[in-house]
Formats: sequence, structure tokens, C-alpha cells
Amino acid sequence: MEPHEKIRLRVLGISYSQIQSGAYALILAQVDGPYRIPVVIGASEAQSIAIRMENIIPPRPMTHDLFVSFAHAFGVKLKEVMIYKFEDGIFSSELTFTDGERQVVIDSRTSDAIGIAMRTKAPIYTTPEILNETGFIMEESPAEDDEDEDDENNDTDEDIADEDGGISASEPKLENYAIEELERTLERLIAEERYEEASKVSEILKRKRNNKN
Repeated sequence: MEPHEKIRLRVLGISYSQIQSGAYALILAQVDGPYRIPVVIGASEAQSIAIRMENIIPPRPMTHDLFVSFAHAFGVKLKEVMIYKFEDGIFSSELTFTDGERQVVIDSRTSDAIGIAMRTKAPIYTTPEILNETGFIMEESPAEDDEDEDDENNDTDEDIADEDGGISASEPKLENYAIEELERTLERLIAEERYEEASKVSEILKRKRNNKN
């Protein structure tokens, strides 16, 4: 495609999917524009993207990390990701690789394509047609309303039930933990490779450090 036919996107965040139980919604934002695109992804892909967003280094390479290391070892670079089709509720993407001499385009699941793009800092694009069909404009809410909503949603967003001794709904709110306690909790979750929970703790820790400063 020609450059003017591409809309550049960036990864905005991940939330629980309102469409599909047990899945997550990856929110892509139009660069220099108001539109957002929700992409339904699985738990493992959400975990991979979340730990990259939070700059968490896993003790062992995840699949996307391994793929990137393999490509780099052979001098192959990801040039771009293109979300080129939306059909029956599914986004289709292509990865464009180059070794400096030739260029190869490979079909990919969108979640995998974005997980790899985030690790290589490759640009992510889509078409104006897909943006118009699937995009929405996020409405801004007053700060007070956001705080009220956060309080109401604390039970689901920050209290994680876990039978293996993790953070459970019966424990205090994570927001009430001291910074040192959160740091220890984050280290434990990373060591146990529970990255989804670790990303939530990391976000709370970041907010508390900013408030302290």
C-alpha cells in the first residue's frame, strides 16, 4: 500500500473484554487522531503485551521475545505491521520483514503481530476503511467521575482471587499497601511468572510513587 493509505496506530492499553468472556480487549489508538480500535485477544497474548507495556523483564523469554531474538540473530528486522482486513469480527495482519536485501511479508494473528512490534519498536498501521468500520471516539470524563468509578470498580480491577496463595478478594485493597509491600509483591509475582497480576501491581506502585514525589 502507498504511505497515504496507512493510518498509524499505537498501543493504548488492555482491558477485560466486554464482548467475549475470558478474553481481553487490546485498545489501539490512532496516532494524532481521536479514534480507538478494540481488538479481542486471548489471555496469554494479553499477558505478553502487558508485561512489555509495564517494562517487566520475565525470568525466562516468552514466545514473542524468543521470536525477536531469533530474527535479530539472523539479521532480520521487522519493518512494519499492517492490520489489513476485518472480517467476521476478526482482524488480519501482516508482518513485513527485511534483511537489508529482500523483503518478506508474513501473515499473522494481530495479537502476535503487535506483541512482536512492541518488542522491536516497529510501526503499526491499518487502513482508513478498517478505522472507519471498527474505530470509536473515547469520551473524556471529569476527573472526579473517574475517581468515583475507580472506587466502585476496586473489587474487580484490583482484588484478584487466587487459590494458590496469591492476592485474593479477602485481602486489603492493593492501593492500601505500602510501597515496600507492593515492591515485594511485584517481585514474587514476576518470579512465579504471574505477569497479568504483576502488571496491575506495577501500575498501582507507579501511581503511589508519583503521589509520593
